[in-house]
Amino acid sequence: MNPANPVSSEKRLIDAISDGLRQSMERFPNLVLMGQDIAEYGGVFKITQGFVDLFGKERVRNTPLCESAIVGAGLGLSIKGYKAMVEMQFADFVTCGFNQIINNLAKMYWRWGQNADVVVRMPTGAGVGAGPFHSQSNEAWFFHTPGLKVVYPSNPFDAKGLLCAAIADPNPVMFFEHKYLYRSVLGDVPDDYYTLPIGKANIAEEGDEATIVTYGMGVHWTKNAVEELNLQGKVEIVDLRTLLPWDKETVEASVRKTGKVLVCHEDTLTGGIAGEIAAWIAEHCFQYLDAPVMREASLDTAVPFAIPLEQNFLPKTRIKEKLAKLLSF
Repeated sequence: MNPANPVSSEKRLIDAISDGLRQSMERFPNLVLMGQDIAEYGGVFKITQGFVDLFGKERVRNTPLCESAIVGAGLGLSIKGYKAMVEMQFADFVTCGFNQIINNLAKMYWRWGQNADVVVRMPTGAGVGAGPFHSQSNEAWFFHTPGLKVVYPSNPFDAKGLLCAAIADPNPVMFFEHKYLYRSVLGDVPDDYYTLPIGKANIAEEGDEATIVTYGMGVHWTKNAVEELNLQGKVEIVDLRTLLPWDKETVEASVRKTGKVLVCHEDTLTGGIAGEIAAWIAEHCFQYLDAPVMREASLDTAVPFAIPLEQNFLPKTRIKEKLAKLLSF
């Protein structure tokens, strides 16, 4: 690929992820994919459809319904010099592999210098009427764990570049993919293999009166709110892209510029990532603030099944009001 003039095509988020996986399989012959029904069936979301024909069943492996075993096998492969990608059918099911991620993947290098070359892909998020066990936003569970990297793209270009970077990285990466965005967003994506830097945020919208710090689905909700309130050019949207480590430098530069901050995410409010970011801004950027750092997030309940209740649960219905309150402070 010519970096100055890459050939690109319009892709959905799901196509970009599939593209990145396929090209990573081609680039790394030691990469093994594992997950429930990911082989002949192509996975519940069809991301690995056709991969068995391309790479064979030794490298695209169906697994039992046992997340702890899948993650443990991924670590074992890493010890033997392989790379592993583990797909959680839904991010909610990662609880069954929690010990392997928190106490094995995250701490293996610290304990005895053994890298854990494992990427855990996490289809996440609500908005599709799937209820409390298939809709949770659980990125904060891993945000608190040193030794992990946590990545959460909002668009097809970022998704492919960050997934390729995550697989190339020899360290454990939790890679979140919003299910609602799989087939609902389009973007120009380079056709050839490329990577994007893990740990670097992106300015999704420029502005000079207020900053919104967000990620994932929050990028789209806040963009819509800014447009509906006719605040283009006034509100800057920082898309974190990586949650651990998160890009403090870009956030601080935006806070210095605007003086007002709203941190927004889909996860429930209490104990969410927004609390840590808001605290960091209050401690390190207090002298630049013209208003309290505000937060908007989902309600502190389980995700409802009923679509009207789910829509009220999510923060998107409250972002405009909170943004107006921030700007008027």
